[in-house]
Amino acid sequence: MRQVSQSYRTGKLALVDTAAPRAPAGGVLVDTTVSLISAGTERAIVDMARKNLLAKAKDRPDLVAKVIDKAKREGVLAAFDAVRTKLDNPIPLGYSLAGRVAAVGAGTQGFARGDRVACAGAGFANHAEINAVPLNLVVPVPDAVTDEEAAFVTVGAIALHGVRLARPTLGASVVVIGLGLLGQIAVQLLAAHGCDVIGVDIDPAKVERAKARGAVAGAVPTSEDPIEVVRAHTRGLGADAVVITASSPTNEPLVTAGEMARDRARVVMVGLMPLEVPRKTYFDKELELVVSRSYGPGRYDPEYEERGRDYPVGYVRWTERRNFEAVLRAIETKRLDVKSLVTHRFAFEDALDAYAVVTGERPEPHLGVLLTYPAERAERTEGATNGAGAAAGAPAPHVRRDRSSLGVAMVGTGAFATSVLLPALGKVSGAKLVATVSGRGLSARHAADRFGAAHVLSDLDAALALPEVDAVVIATRHAGHAAQAAKALAAGRDVFLEKPAAIDEAQLAALAEAVAGAKGRLQLGFNRRFAPFAVAVREAFAGRRAGLVMVARINAGRIPGTSWIADAAESGGRIVGEGCHFVDLMSYWAGAAPVRASAHGLGAEGAYRRDDNVIATLSFADGSVGTLIYTAMGDPSVPKESYEVFCEGKVAQISDWRALSVTERGKTRTTRALKADKGHAAQLEAFVRACNGEGPSPIPWASIEATTRATFAIEQARVENVGVEF
Repeated sequence: MRQVSQSYRTGKLALVDTAAPRAPAGGVLVDTTVSLISAGTERAIVDMARKNLLAKAKDRPDLVAKVIDKAKREGVLAAFDAVRTKLDNPIPLGYSLAGRVAAVGAGTQGFARGDRVACAGAGFANHAEINAVPLNLVVPVPDAVTDEEAAFVTVGAIALHGVRLARPTLGASVVVIGLGLLGQIAVQLLAAHGCDVIGVDIDPAKVERAKARGAVAGAVPTSEDPIEVVRAHTRGLGADAVVITASSPTNEPLVTAGEMARDRARVVMVGLMPLEVPRKTYFDKELELVVSRSYGPGRYDPEYEERGRDYPVGYVRWTERRNFEAVLRAIETKRLDVKSLVTHRFAFEDALDAYAVVTGERPEPHLGVLLTYPAERAERTEGATNGAGAAAGAPAPHVRRDRSSLGVAMVGTGAFATSVLLPALGKVSGAKLVATVSGRGLSARHAADRFGAAHVLSDLDAALALPEVDAVVIATRHAGHAAQAAKALAAGRDVFLEKPAAIDEAQLAALAEAVAGAKGRLQLGFNRRFAPFAVAVREAFAGRRAGLVMVARINAGRIPGTSWIADAAESGGRIVGEGCHFVDLMSYWAGAAPVRASAHGLGAEGAYRRDDNVIATLSFADGSVGTLIYTAMGDPSVPKESYEVFCEGKVAQISDWRALSVTERGKTRTTRALKADKGHAAQLEAFVRACNGEGPSPIPWASIEATTRATFAIEQARVENVGVEF
C-alpha cells in the first residue's frame, strides 16, 4: 500500500510504498476512501520538520535538555547517535478519514466487513490506503452522510470539544477568533446552540463565509477594531465566551480575547500559540482560561484510545468517540455544513500537490483539502502484500540455503531496533538483513530502506513464509515475546529475543516447551554480559575461591503513566521487563544461577508505582550474593547504572559503562571509554557466529530460564514480603 510520509530531518514529503497492516485485536482494518488534510495542524507539523536543527532545538528546549543529559551519562557519541536516529524517523501524516471496514480484529464488536466508518487519531487515521484503527477511534457513518463529509470527523470533534468547554447557552454572545477550518465549524456549532456568534479573522472572505453560516457579525482587525465590534453587538457587556481557533506565533489572540470578554467570562484556547497570559486583564476581569485538549475526554489516554476501555456515560457524557458521533449526527441533521468548506480535492497519488497548497508553496485560498482514494487497489487488506511482494502464509519447514550468511528478519522496528540493534547487526559479518516487520508499515519501510532489507512485512507469519529468512530478531513489546519466539522456533528458525523472555510463568513454561522441541537456538538480549567492562570484571575475579558480593544500583528514572511500560500486562513491570538485565549480569559474574530472592519496595508515595523503587537481594548457587537497587527517584544527572563487585581484597567498579576501576592492594587501575558500550554489538556477533556453526548458543537456556524466574521471585517477594526460593 501507499502512505504519505515526511522526513523529520529534512522536511521532505513523500508517497511511499509500505506493508499493509493487519486487522488489530480490538480494532478494525479500514480501506480509506477520503482523508482530510488539516490545514492548521498538519501545516504546523510540516513547517516544524522543515526547520533546520538549530530552529528545531529552539522550539523544543525540553528535548535539548534530554540530549545534554544523555551526553553527560553515555557520552557525546551516544547522544549524537540518538539524535540522528530520532531525526531519521519518518512522520506519518493525517488524522481524519472515512472509509470501509476491510477486516475486523479479534475481540472487536459492533463492526462488520463493508461498514462505512469515520476514523480519527494521529498515527492511526493516516493518509494511507489502508489503516489499522482501534475501536474507540472508529465510528459508523450514517447513510445520509457522504464519505467526504465524514472525513471531517476529527476536525469537527476538535471544534466541538472547544465549543463544549465554552459552555454555550441560548442567547449567549460568543466570539470565535480565527476562521479557518476549525473556526468555521465552531461558528456553526455555536449557532446551533442558539448563540450570537461574532467571527474575527484577518481574511475578509473568511469573515463573510462565517456570517453566511450563522455568525451574526464579523470583524476584520486590519480594517476595524474587533473589541469595539463585540461591544456594539453585546450592548457594551462584552462576550460571554471567546473561543480561539487561530494559531499564532505570539499571544496576541489571548490579549484580544481578554479585552473583548466580559467580567468572569470564559476563554477557550483551541489553537496553537504561546501561553503568555496578560495577567492584569485576566485578573481584573477574573477570566477563566481553558486550554482545550484535542478531541475530548479520552485523548492521549492509551487505555481509552489503544485498549478500547470506554468511560461510563454516566460519568463522562462526551468522550472523544461520542464527540465523533455527535459531529456526524450534526452533519446528518444539517446543523453542520462541512460540504461548503471543501475548497480542494486531490487524487491520493497527487498528495504532494495538496500539501503544496496547504503549506503555501502554491498560494491559493483554501480551507477543506481532501485526498480521494481509488476505489479498487491491487493491495488490499488481509491477503495482500508485503513490500517486495511476499505473501503471508503458513511457514513451510525451513531448510537453510546458505551456511555462510545468516538471513535475518527484524521483527519490530521501533526506536531501539533502529538506533541500536540494526546498526549493530549491519556491522556483523556473516549476516544479512532480509526483511523488516512491523504492524505500522511506515517504520518498517524506513528501516528497510536505511539498512538494505529487500522485504517490508506486516507480521511475523509473513517473515516465516520467506525461505531466505534463517533467523528472526524480535524487538516487539514484551507481552508478545514468548509467543513470537515459540512460533519462530517451531518454524525452524534461530531466534534472538530482546528481553524479557516472558512476563509470567505460563508464558515461560510455553517458551521452555518450544525450546525443548526446537532445532533452532534461542538467545536473549541480555547484552550487558557481553560488554567489554563486564567481561573485564569477570576476568578480574577469575580463580577466586569465595563467592562475590555484588551491588547494582540503577537510577532508572520515572516513566510516564501513559507509557506502555507502565502497563504490567503489556510490559511485565519494571523488574521483569528491565530488572532482568541486572540479574543476568550478576549471574554472569558469579558463574552461577540465582536460587533465592528477597525484596522490599516503597509504596505508592509521591505518585510512584510500587515497582518503581525496589531493593532486591539474590543468593546464587555458588554462594555469591547480589543486591539490586532499582529506583525511579534519583536525579537524572547522576549515572544511571553503577556496579560494585567485592571479593578477596579486590573491588571492581563500573560507572555507566564509561569507566571501569579495579582496586587491589591500595592501587586502582581505571579504564575509560568515549562511548558507553553495553555489549549490543558483541551479543549479536556471538549470536550470528553460533547460528553459522561457529560455537554453542552464547547464553544457555537454563541461564535464561533462571534469570527470568528470579525476576518473578523478586516480584513475589516484594508483594508478599517473604523470601522466595526457586
